[in-house]
Amino acid sequence: MATTLLTELVPLLKRPVSDEDRLRARLHTLDWLGCAVLGATTETGSRLVALQKSLSSSGHISLTGGGKADLQTALLYNGALGNILEMDDVHRTSILHPGPVVIPAAIAVAQHIGATQESLLNAVIVGYEAMIRIGRSFGPAHYQFWHNTSTAGAFGAAAAACELLKLNDSQWISALANAGTRTGGLWQMRHESTQSKQLHNGWAALTGVQAAMAAQAGIEGPASLLEGKQGLLAATAEGGIPEAVLSEADAPWLLWHCSFKPWPACRHTHPAIDAALRVDIPAAEIESVTLETYDDALRFCDNPNPQTELQAKFSLQHAIAVTLLRGEPALEDFNADSRNHPQLVEWRDRISVRSSRVRQLAYPNAYGATLTLSLTNGQRKVIEVDDVLGDPGNPMSTGQIIAKASSLFKAAGVSLNHQQDLMSVLTEQDDALWIDALADALPSLAATQEAVQ
Repeated sequence: MATTLLTELVPLLKRPVSDEDRLRARLHTLDWLGCAVLGATTETGSRLVALQKSLSSSGHISLTGGGKADLQTALLYNGALGNILEMDDVHRTSILHPGPVVIPAAIAVAQHIGATQESLLNAVIVGYEAMIRIGRSFGPAHYQFWHNTSTAGAFGAAAAACELLKLNDSQWISALANAGTRTGGLWQMRHESTQSKQLHNGWAALTGVQAAMAAQAGIEGPASLLEGKQGLLAATAEGGIPEAVLSEADAPWLLWHCSFKPWPACRHTHPAIDAALRVDIPAAEIESVTLETYDDALRFCDNPNPQTELQAKFSLQHAIAVTLLRGEPALEDFNADSRNHPQLVEWRDRISVRSSRVRQLAYPNAYGATLTLSLTNGQRKVIEVDDVLGDPGNPMSTGQIIAKASSLFKAAGVSLNHQQDLMSVLTEQDDALWIDALADALPSLAATQEAVQ
């Protein structure tokens, strides 16, 4: 077989994993589960439940929030839940969210084959690595139209499944190649009130695992899928960075480069939120606010008049107004009551946003913002943010990550006792039955939610 990016990538995905790496993977699994459990209780979650029930009435794979289904349906359903709240983890330079795709794919396959804890966590780490390495090769052109998480997510899900299924190198290459022949979704869904983004992720998890199982069955794929003349980069990523797939081969696993999201809004709003949190002047003394940031933040989140909860989570103006008036933004700060609150409506009109050449040059290596306050006394105050909370340069502590998950479980109606059981499984338990304990926790969540309602 000729040497290609995929043939060179597979050995990088098979390097040793340490106990410390697996501890980090546990935290990402906990973070995903918190997001998915609360996501399942939303209106979008209810629609996904209806879809799941129409596709499967029985099976052996656990569903987040209750019940079981066949493997294919569980992959689609669990894969669609993790990004509903916009609190999923993120990798900056590839501009994608690995957890919502890789983790449910790994859990489903692990439960399907009866894998051990170590095997599952290794698969999560390897899936993140494949997804990020390939995703960072796309460059800015792909992200203009394509949903990076979905495109690269299929590779991540395939890699996680390959690791669990113990495929050989040739099978790995075919699995990754065939996962990538079905490119991720289009950003047009951002311009309307839809649930397409959730389907993008669910389909990525499903496609990746199917590609791995197809490879196990002997179905081959094109090894030059990434860099070929009619391959993924040529078709969808003009000016892509193919060398990024293999660069920094000796670096730590890229799971360590991922950020956790503390605030329930699009990551592009977080620099503005962090800047607003540093304001030590009463809102009554602020006349107007100017935000300067990078272009993608404006492209996705310049919305002074959000009409839905999702639009509010993608509104720089709303995020800044909420933070200045209320402090750290909470889930309820994006609902209809908050969105339509007269004071917040009035404040959004005081906030202007514009592109910053300095911030654009630093992006996507840094998600930064400059907030300029024009005060009622005629003075100005400037606040700069270079590393937002949750990024590797300004990380959330283990305690903060656990507290975030606990708050999401609580908001979903999960009892305190069951929260403690989940925390024990995800942060302490260490035995070969760990995957069974985790899988059992998913359907039992429904009972605890009903008990406290």
